[in-house]
Amino acid sequence: MRLSPKSLALACGLLWGCGVLTVGLINLAVPSYGVEFLKTISSVYYGFRASGGVVNALAGGIYGFVDGAVAGLLVAWLYNLFVSPTESK
Repeated sequence: MRLSPKSLALACGLLWGCGVLTVGLINLAVPSYGVEFLKTISSVYYGFRASGGVVNALAGGIYGFVDGAVAGLLVAWLYNLFVSPTESK
């Protein structure tokens, strides 16, 4: 069985993007929530700040969506590369 790269990319992008967005929005209401996670994310995503506003949380969600989609696409591509031809039917 082969994986659909498009479907896995969208699923991973939505999960990771919504996760980053959710932590960012909760952090606006409860400033001590997810601080270390957001600091880690801000060290990877250019221009994203751990202590920002709604716009910054949205930017993190967009960065997360793109990052998750690329990761999902690569996982599906690698999986399909290594699956045996007899299993793909």
